[in-house]
Amino acid sequence: MAHLTLLDPVKKEIKDPQAIKNFMNERGIIFEQWQTSMPLKDTDSQEIILKAYEHELGPYMKKHGYVNADVINVHKETPNIEAIRAKFLSEHTHAEDEVRFFVDGEGYFFFHLSQTSEVFRLLCEKGDFISVPKGVTHWFDLAPKYHVKAIRVFQTPEGWVANYTQSGKEQGY
Repeated sequence: MAHLTLLDPVKKEIKDPQAIKNFMNERGIIFEQWQTSMPLKDTDSQEIILKAYEHELGPYMKKHGYVNADVINVHKETPNIEAIRAKFLSEHTHAEDEVRFFVDGEGYFFFHLSQTSEVFRLLCEKGDFISVPKGVTHWFDLAPKYHVKAIRVFQTPEGWVANYTQSGKEQGY
């Protein structure tokens, strides 16, 4: 279950799923929790995982014009895991929405909203869906567990492309 921590200007923890959804949605970030339509195993293929969430994923993709979905699975044994982690740790934006659904594992999305100067982080875990609008400054950390299995959804065939801000904001968090 997700866990929201407000970091700046005030520190506050929010654990209630509806309060988290309201907070995120008020800032234009879609947050939901999805259920699978069938039991999944750790060894299930990308095709089976996508099929298990098709009842949620299909309508969302159609409504928002997404053309591509895949499953990423990184863990402690993934080659070059520290290099993979490092490319997400710097504050960045995207030219399209960043859409993720956590099938398993966990990771922290950090947000730095320039219009309000707010900084907060959202721990996403199994069952959590998030859509970060294009242009929203954020960064992501898969530590400390180094395990993320997530459905990624894209509007373009190129997929994940970061535009790094070079602000250094992430250094304080």
